[in-house]
Formats: sequence, C-alpha cells, structure tokens
Amino acid sequence: MKMNKRNARITLVVMAVLLIFFAYVSAVGIGPTGTGSAKNIILGLDLSGGVSVTYQVVDENPTAEEMSDTVYKLQQRADTYSTEANVYQEGSDRINIEIPGVSDVNAVLEELGQPGSLEFQLEDGTVVLTGSDIDTASAGTQQDELGNTEYVVKLELTSSGAEAFATATAENVGNYIYIIYNDEVISAPVVNEAITGGTAYISGMSSASEAQSLASSIRIGALSLELEEISSKVVGAQLGQDAIKTSLTAGAIGIVIVMIFMIIVYALPGVVAAFCLLLYACMTLICLNAFDLTLTLPGIAGIILTIGMAVDANVIIYARIQEEIAAGRSVKGAIQTGYKKAFSAILDGNVTTLIAAFVLNMLGTGSVKGFAQTLALGIVLSMITALIISRLIMNALYEVGFRDEKYYGKARAYRHFDFVGHRRIFFAISICVILLGPLFMGINSAMGNGVLNLSLDFKGGTSTTVSFNEEMTLDELESDVKPIFTEVTGDAEVQFQTVQGSTDVYIKTSVLDLDQRQEISEALEEAYDLEATDILYDSISATVSSEMRQDAIIAVIVAAICMLIYITIRFHDVRFAGSAVIVLLHDVLVMFACYAIVRISVGSTFIACMLTIVGYSINATIVIFDRIRENQKLMDGSGLADIVNASVTQTLTRSIYTSFTTFITIFMLYLIGIATIREFALPLIVGIVAGAYSSVCVTGSLWYVMKSHAPAAAAPEGTVTAENTAEDGGSPANEKTGAASSESGKTGAASSGSEKSGTASSKNAKTDAGSNGTPKKKTKKKSKKH
Repeated sequence: MKMNKRNARITLVVMAVLLIFFAYVSAVGIGPTGTGSAKNIILGLDLSGGVSVTYQVVDENPTAEEMSDTVYKLQQRADTYSTEANVYQEGSDRINIEIPGVSDVNAVLEELGQPGSLEFQLEDGTVVLTGSDIDTASAGTQQDELGNTEYVVKLELTSSGAEAFATATAENVGNYIYIIYNDEVISAPVVNEAITGGTAYISGMSSASEAQSLASSIRIGALSLELEEISSKVVGAQLGQDAIKTSLTAGAIGIVIVMIFMIIVYALPGVVAAFCLLLYACMTLICLNAFDLTLTLPGIAGIILTIGMAVDANVIIYARIQEEIAAGRSVKGAIQTGYKKAFSAILDGNVTTLIAAFVLNMLGTGSVKGFAQTLALGIVLSMITALIISRLIMNALYEVGFRDEKYYGKARAYRHFDFVGHRRIFFAISICVILLGPLFMGINSAMGNGVLNLSLDFKGGTSTTVSFNEEMTLDELESDVKPIFTEVTGDAEVQFQTVQGSTDVYIKTSVLDLDQRQEISEALEEAYDLEATDILYDSISATVSSEMRQDAIIAVIVAAICMLIYITIRFHDVRFAGSAVIVLLHDVLVMFACYAIVRISVGSTFIACMLTIVGYSINATIVIFDRIRENQKLMDGSGLADIVNASVTQTLTRSIYTSFTTFITIFMLYLIGIATIREFALPLIVGIVAGAYSSVCVTGSLWYVMKSHAPAAAAPEGTVTAENTAEDGGSPANEKTGAASSESGKTGAASSGSEKSGTASSKNAKTDAGSNGTPKKKTKKKSKKH
C-alpha cells in the first residue's frame, strides 16, 4: 500500500485499535475463560504452587551414581510438563518431583505413571534391552516413501545397548520386539532390518500425541532404578502475593521512566518508541499464555529486562535518523535511510542472540530451557515492533504533517575520543576486576565460608516437615517461623511450602546438624504447642544437579561457537567473532566476581543471570562492529585506530542510552523488590554496567589489537598491511588493510554446508509399529555434498 495522507491516517487508527485490543486481551482475555489474559499464564512453584510427588526406590541400597542418574532422567521427563519443574533427592532412597501450575494430582499421576521397569523382549520372552540401555527417546515426524508425514519415536541407545540390539535385530528381521513397561506391552514394532548404529526409529503412530506418549513411557522407564509412588499432594506457592505485586509495580515504574526518557531524548520518535513498548509488553503477556510458558519470579524479572532491551532497536534506528538529518538529508530521506542503515545491526544482533537461545533450548534442561524460550520470544517480538510497527507509524506521522526536523531532533557532533590509544588502561581495569573474583573466592575459602555462597539449589540441605495445629499462611511463616530457623542457622535462606488441605508445611534450609535440629524442634514445640512427632527432618539433594550444570555449560559453549561462526560469516572476519566472544566472557566473569565479592546466594537464578548477560552483551558488541564494518568503506584511507575511535564515538550515545533504559528497569526491581528479587537484580545490574563498559572501552580496541597484530596474508606487491601501520593511533593516509584483508574470510563459510550430512546415516535404523504387523522397509539415504 502506497503511503499517502489518507492511508497514513488509516494506519494510525489501525495501530491505536491494535494496542487497545492487545491491552484488553492481555488484561481481560477473550471468552468466558479469559483466553490470552495474563491471569491464565502458567506460574511456577514459587508463585502459585503445583503438584509434589514423592517416589521410593524399590531396589535395596541404591548407589549415589544410580540415584543421581535417576534424578537427572526424571528431570528430563518432568520438563515435558514444565521447564520450571524441580526434581531432587530426599534422604537416601527417595526422589521428589515438583511440577508447577498443576492442581489435579490424579491427572498428573495418570500421565506421569509410576517409573518402573522397562524391557524390550523377543517373541520367546528373551530380554534384549532394559531401561538402563536406553539413553533417550523423543517423538518427531519424518517423510515416508510417498512423501507423507508419519509420526515416529527416535531411540538413542547406550554403547552396550547398541551392541545387544544390533545382534538381536540381525537375528530377528521380520519378527516382533515387544516393549514392556510395568509388565504391560505398550508397543510391538516389527524389525525391518538389522539396527547397528545405536539409533532406531519406531513408526506407525496415528498421531503426534501417541508418539509423544510412547516416547514419554520409554523415557520414564529408562531409569537405573525402579521406583514406586509413596505420596502425592498439591503444594502452595513458595512466595507470598507481595512478591508478585512489588515486582509488577517495579516493572510498571521502570517502563514509565523509560517511556519518558525516550520522549525527552528523541521527541516524536520517542513517542513512537513508547507506543511500541506498550504494544510489546501486551504481546509478550499474550504469547506467554499462547505458548504455555511457565512464569517464575525470576521470569518476571527476565521479562522486565527484555522490555528494557526492546528499546535497543528503537534507539539504534532513531539515532541513525538524527545522524542523517545532521548530515543534511531531508526528514523523509533520513527516516528511510535510518531504518535501512540500522537494519543490519539489528538483524545481526538479534539473530546472534536467537542462535544462542535455540542452542540453549535444544541442549539445556530445566530453567535453562525456560530461559531460552522466553529470550527467543522477546527477541522476535521486539524485532516485529521495531522494524515493522515502528516504521509504519513513523512514515504515517510524516505523511499526516510531522515533516519538520524539529520533531525528530538532530545528532550532535562529538569529538572523537582516543579509545584505542587508552586501550592498555581499559584492559588493565578489566583484568583487575576479573581477578577480584578468584581472589575473593580464595579468601572466602580460607575463612571456611566456601568459595561461593551456594544456595539450596546447588548444595542441597535439610527439609523439615512440620504439622502445625492449624493452617499457616506464607506471611505468617515468613514473619513468625522464619526467625526461629534464621537464629539457629545464621542463614537467611529459608524456603516455605504449604500443602493444600493440610496443616503440613515443608521448610527447606541449609544442612542442619543434630544440635540445630534439636534446638529448632524445642523452639517450635514451645511456640506452637507441638509434639516431637509433629516435626520430621530429611536431607535433600540439590535441585540443580551436576548433570544439569554440565548441560548448561555445554549449551553455552556450543552457543558461543555457533555465534562465532555466524559473526565470522556475516562480517567476513574471524577477528570480529573472536573479540565478541572474549568480550562476552569478560562480562560473565565480571558478574561472577560480583557473586564472590558480595556473597550473593548462588541458586537457580545464577544460571539465568549468566545467560541473560550473554544475550544482552552480544547486542551492544554487534552494533559497534556493524559501524566499524560500515566505516571501513566510508573512511577508506584512514587508519584502523581512526576507524575504531570514530565507530565507538558514533555509537556512544546508543550504548549509553540502551544501557540506561535496561539499567533503570532492573534497578527499580532492586529498589522495591523482595529479597529474592534483589539477589537476582544486583548481579544483573553489575552485568549491565560491565556490558556497557566493555562495549565502549574494550570491544573496538580488542578487535584493533587482533587486526593489527595478526599475521599478514599474502598480498600484491605494494599493498600496505596492518603491520605497516602505527601502533597507537598512527594512521597513515594510505592504510586500507582493514577492509581488504577481511574479504578473505568469505571462504570460511563454504565448508559449512557439509554439516547437513551429519544425520544422514541415522536414517538406516528403523522399526515399524504398524497395526497390521506387516514389515515395511523404509530406508533413506542421503549423499554428502562437497
């Protein structure tokens, strides 16, 4: 549609109606059930409670390794219900599973099943595989020979299981293999061919839900130990309503401050940014409901953080528009050019973060997966509002009469600061701050306090079950019971969980020795007229297992590698990618030092904080790199140092404004939030400040060092290379190496296409679960592309 005055007015009316509609849906919802409203968002255990199931190990004297393996596999199973589910060991032979957002215990137990024995048997009853031989099982789809979509379950076997299965299938082609779960046959696929690769596909399911059900049964049965349910109950929220109210209040105040700031700085475009910010917030709430994402208290903080980050794209665009106006362009030309020039920086920054979110969702578990999903949602919505909605409104406003440059502002000319020349000072500051982390860890260890202040989520503790004479509210527990535990343990971390329809309360604390247990029991008996039998103690394991931590580390490493590859391809220079990853690591280490120095509790939010800064930091870095890439062409003939200094200076206001808008939203959480939120907000504040510092003072200079000190590639005679340039900002007029040498990076992407052949061989192992029992050989082959 061509934008004229009539169409512009229609566009503005449509946008206003769209905001009103989304605001209504997010607040009230549609229909009698309020579909799409914020009240229907699934809340985590900390905000609304859920179902708690306790399993007892049937096997006698299970080993620590068997218990750990079982907890990890149950966590993977529980993740299908919610990414915020908790699975932890209680005592020596019990496992607790807590699933948020659920109130019907029977419905959960019916789907969850009792994790018992799993066997793959031949027709004569010979056991081929047991649950311990199955690594994982997942539901999916594939194309058959006719191009039709069929539902399958993919099995990944352990090394010993793969060997046993290869022998059994080779000897039983055309025969059935029965999958028996808790003495019940749940599937009877036919062997089509010998399965030798350790991966098998069961096909023939009639629906996605049937495939998911079979995969779930196999996963839950693939345990090292046999379990039986001993209790199941509905538990209440771990935090009171004040936690939600203060967080939402902080978020609202932060958003208002950001909106006012944008209007003051960017005039009319600031009004558009404020409009888009409100639209973004409403769309986020609706999508959380639509995609059934579980929202925890740290999740609320994370969403408020993404609201601050959503302004980033608008800042990049509007700063560009002001630059173009200052350069003498007309307002209409400035708007068009501003969006065009800002597009590459916004795209690269957001795609890079999306890659990280995708990898974290694929490889992570628990809260890591939940974080990745929320992050990806925020990125997509922010790009829609900034690149599409904002542009439509800006063009419409211009057409209806806002054509004078006074409505848009003009960029000021700043004197270039010699960031490159002062790089040694900036590097030294960064190194000193980072080294404070291990220094204080050593001091803490020497004082006997532990290198870090690990919370219950990481080190486990003691669960005290108290049967009061009457039901207790969370507020009463916080005000009256918590001081009893805090006085004895000296630790402020005390978690409460009530049981619906019961006077029982679960109280989780750090490990209590016998003297502490006795002292607490006496205090509770005296204060609440209890008997000794009303108070029970059990040791509990960490809810963040070593396997989950390992998954998180692997996911972050793979994400960093993928980001490095993408940046290298986009910028045609591996040094851009290398310096980006180093700066990213810098920000994470600075925030890690904050945990060591301030002794902030290291809990499940620790991983979320680290991952948040990973997503936040890369955006600021990409913006500066995008400007360096642009200036290498515009400043042809200038030295590398001049290009870097100019690029950092030109993006300085963007770096400061974006950091401020993000900072203010988190600072409000820290200022008026509860203690749990403050422990989440403080490290993020440190990470945001570190990200702003590194993007301005370290990023460009680090790339300059890597560029100017890299071995020169073979060049035609007479070409000036980076080694010929001055060390500290000396910029020979004929220096052109920066752009020229980077072109060689284009060859790096050529070989990446071969990655597509990685899964080709896995398709040759397949069994069929067709209802008629007729074998169907379905072998697919792919040739590698070179």
